[in-house]
Amino acid sequence: MAKEYSMHHLVTGTAGFIGFHTAKKLLERGDSVVGFDSVNDYYDVDIKEARLRILEQTARETGSQYAFVRANLADQEAVKQCFAEHDFGRVIHLAAQAGVRYSLMNPHAYVESNIVATTNILEACRHARTPHLTYASTSSVYGANTRMPFSEHRGVDHPLQFYAATKRANELMAHSYSHLYGLPTTGLRFFTVYGPWGRPDMALFLFTKNILAGEPIQVFNHGNHTRDFTFVDDIVEGVIRASDQIAAPDPDWDSDNPDPATSCAPFRIFNIGNNSPVKLGEYIAAIEDAVGKKAIKEMLPLQAGDVPDTFADVSELEKSVQYRPATPVREGVQRFVQWYREFYRV
Repeated sequence: MAKEYSMHHLVTGTAGFIGFHTAKKLLERGDSVVGFDSVNDYYDVDIKEARLRILEQTARETGSQYAFVRANLADQEAVKQCFAEHDFGRVIHLAAQAGVRYSLMNPHAYVESNIVATTNILEACRHARTPHLTYASTSSVYGANTRMPFSEHRGVDHPLQFYAATKRANELMAHSYSHLYGLPTTGLRFFTVYGPWGRPDMALFLFTKNILAGEPIQVFNHGNHTRDFTFVDDIVEGVIRASDQIAAPDPDWDSDNPDPATSCAPFRIFNIGNNSPVKLGEYIAAIEDAVGKKAIKEMLPLQAGDVPDTFADVSELEKSVQYRPATPVREGVQRFVQWYREFYRV
């Protein structure tokens, strides 16, 4: 979206998948960016460092201001110092401990990275009187819900794993700060994000790697569950448009019939998904076509904590910021495989 002036952004998680792409897009449009990331070893640090080098290169090429803070958001003093040194027009909080399955093994990592870190961001935004905080949530909060498509206007109080519970907690924490301190907050529920520079622990990355190597891929639920796969460029466009437009109180909010997606406080929640679910088997077929090789499939039952299907209602996003994701899965998968071959020279 065209802007009349340069905005100063804090983007957390800039060494991560979505944070990297978001910061890069902001730099390309001329905004100044401060990135913040601990660059932990949850997955291959080399890919994180490569992303950070690209952000530095993008800043040089565009002439945009860019700085990077290598610290843990759970470190309250590091967050305070960052806010003391900069006056942010927008904060986009994308750093988190991701991964549904890892939360079954190491829940404490999610407390530190998703609960403590987000508390520090909320407190810093409160004291700095930040004009708008936009933060990442997840489609996983829909949990045991089965009514499709998933709507922000329905309750989400039955998470199926601890990861989703921490992200739902972030939404509730944000509302309390919007109510108590007038901090405008926008939560974004991402639906199965994929694309170039994706996380090595995600299905597309693992499937591409194993198919190219001639090794089996694990196909859970026998390939029958569906996902609303959303290309990363579409996610980023939604993030930035939502961040640009400051959340405001809903004048029609009714406390006798409360809408979970809005409030009498400056608070809102949007889905960002492709609004076009695809069966896992079809997704694998798209990868096989892009790679030019058939997969060796190891069929397995649904994993603990997984939901059978996801499907995003994006009507509120479209109405509010005039945007809806639209990249076809086959096109997005092709772009990922092309990046993968170039990055790993295979």
